[in-house]
Amino acid sequence: MAIFALAFLLPAWPWLSGAVTIPWDAKSQFWPQLQFMANAFAKGQSPFWTPNVFAGWPQIADPQSLVFSPLHVLLAWLDPNPGFRAADAVTFAHLFIGGLGVILIFRDRGWHAAGALVAALAFAFGGACASRLQHTGQVESVSWLPLAVFFLTRALDRRSWKDGAAAGAVAGLLAIGRDQVALLSLYVLVGFVLAHWLSGAGRPARLRASLAPLAAGAVAGALIASMPVVLTLLLAGESNRPEIDYTGAGHGSLHPVHLLTFWFADLFGAADPEIEYWAPPGYAWNQAFGMAGLYLAQNMGQVYAGALVALMLVAGLVRRLAFAAEIRVFAVLAALVLLYALGWYTPAFRAMYEFMPGVALFRRPADATFVLVTLLAVIAGYCVHRFVSGTAPAPTRRQRTAEIATGGALVAFAVGLAAVVVTPDLALGPVATAAVFAAGAILALRLARRVSALAAAALLAAFTAGDLAWNNAPNISTGLPPALYEVLRPDTRNETVRLIKSRLAESSGRPRVELIGIAYHWPNLSLVHDLDHVFGQNPLRLRDFVDATGAGDTVATPEQRGFSSLYPSYRSAFADLLGVRLVATGVPVEKIDVVLAAGDLTRLARTPDAHVYENPRALPRAMLLTDWRVADFASLVETGWPDVDPRRTVLLERPPGRLPPTGGGGAATLTRYANTEVAVAVDAPAGGVLLLNDVWHPWWRARLDGAPVEILKANVMFRAVAVPPGRHTVRFTFHPFAGALAGLAAKLGWR
Repeated sequence: MAIFALAFLLPAWPWLSGAVTIPWDAKSQFWPQLQFMANAFAKGQSPFWTPNVFAGWPQIADPQSLVFSPLHVLLAWLDPNPGFRAADAVTFAHLFIGGLGVILIFRDRGWHAAGALVAALAFAFGGACASRLQHTGQVESVSWLPLAVFFLTRALDRRSWKDGAAAGAVAGLLAIGRDQVALLSLYVLVGFVLAHWLSGAGRPARLRASLAPLAAGAVAGALIASMPVVLTLLLAGESNRPEIDYTGAGHGSLHPVHLLTFWFADLFGAADPEIEYWAPPGYAWNQAFGMAGLYLAQNMGQVYAGALVALMLVAGLVRRLAFAAEIRVFAVLAALVLLYALGWYTPAFRAMYEFMPGVALFRRPADATFVLVTLLAVIAGYCVHRFVSGTAPAPTRRQRTAEIATGGALVAFAVGLAAVVVTPDLALGPVATAAVFAAGAILALRLARRVSALAAAALLAAFTAGDLAWNNAPNISTGLPPALYEVLRPDTRNETVRLIKSRLAESSGRPRVELIGIAYHWPNLSLVHDLDHVFGQNPLRLRDFVDATGAGDTVATPEQRGFSSLYPSYRSAFADLLGVRLVATGVPVEKIDVVLAAGDLTRLARTPDAHVYENPRALPRAMLLTDWRVADFASLVETGWPDVDPRRTVLLERPPGRLPPTGGGGAATLTRYANTEVAVAVDAPAGGVLLLNDVWHPWWRARLDGAPVEILKANVMFRAVAVPPGRHTVRFTFHPFAGALAGLAAKLGWR
């Protein structure tokens, strides 16, 4: 363990020292969630709902909100301003936990410590865990897989209900990741159970003996994961993506040529901004072979896990070490996960998509590389164990020839492919680097066989750590200067943010903002600074909100700000209803809203980041209206807002009951506005409809002077409550657990 901890520090140090920070999604998506949670705890509020993105959003059901991530919750609870280094440290803590799980697997089987250390380091700093370090949730999910495998196999082999309960608890932590990596990891655990049942003689007895450990695991896992999973499944059913069709998922397939990066680090130039990326779906590849039809970022095809791991995998396959009985289940599962990752490039994924529950919920089979490299790392570590312990048979001449030929074929294919797509020169550097590290790996492995077990473990750990620190060093996808994200700090000096905050402080009624086309990490900074942004960054959005606003995953570029029939312009009734007071854009607003006329928005400033405008017509968050009409919301989404003044009339799905169709005046005033509680003082001489311009969601409840009252859906996506004549207090509170149980009961037909 001590050797692993020391070796771990070498490749992790650039981030842990604060020299670089994990960029892209780690900062645009996950960091704001962490800071929002820390802010909520510091204020004594709940982080289960946020008003800061998408006109209101159920954080508790969002897999990317981190509210069920134990280490992130602990950090947010302890520190109201965690900082980038602390957040990055949590990511590396998860990788360390996963590495420890790998070591425990080896220790439990009596395999050599050198193999354990090589496998643990390859897991933590190889493959997708290195190239996709920014995907915080998926890194966390896969980090629990080795520990789950360790406890599960112990439980099955020893018939231990205690180990079974531990396996279930860890699997529960894995499952609450609620992402594709978590799903595949759970299927891998199922694979281990099936392998235990079906391998060798005495199958009925093994099956019976496994029932108690598996039952204990099922109970422990269900206690931890059932509610988060149910919450997310219910959210998915109300979202823009209840499932992904096969073609949509296929666009996220791993192309077979991406596997070359397992042997040649950064072969295609994904980590080097000076080199034109030439793998699919890059421009050069599309020019050479036609459109690949893939929607993958450049880093998603990077799977390098170290020269020693690559060599051991080739040797293990050629010499059939990878098919030994004690490692065979890892090899079979790795093959199946590889078929999954390749997506539409093999017919296997179509069958998996159709018949494996949960697969249709996700859009990118290439995410399977997280799990794939985990399994390959263990296989390679096992082969190291066999070589260093002297239990690997000497290769035959044919096997040695096959190993050399495999290396030559890989080099020839890489260089030849580069010659066809770009120029062979672009492959020579990565190939030469791979040759140097391969030679070093062979030398280190031979030396390790001649020294003590401790020295062998230290030698191979040091070589692997150095290899991964060099070849998977921080790059444009994994490590950038923290100063680039200064605007995401709660105490930022950014001129645009300071201007927005000062203008909002002068306004009443809880106005909203739009932050459009400024930078990749801007859409969710509202979570950091307690700004109520109409949009945000998230692959999930509520379907009603998407239908009404045309919202996409993000608004990081001007082109991503689409409009809709209901929200066709900043000069529209819906913009006013949303309370859009300030609009900050990376380009002049007329290039985004082409129908906007001069004077529709008031230009406030041109900051270094943005053009800032004000909408003087923005309506307050809470309004009392005494004129109402019944409307077909589905029709409004298609045709747009009718000839109705939203300042006077509210549109409802159905009549509010006891209220007359028209009435007198009145007023509504926000008296409390917290994440999960909103209180409104209403003065309604003749009664009316209280309109709260926050997104409607079934888990909210309302009370009128302490008595339960129905929340009506108003103006397509907002909340409303019918109030009788007089002065009243209406209190809205968020009840996700009761709401989810009611929703689940309704879906199951229990009520």
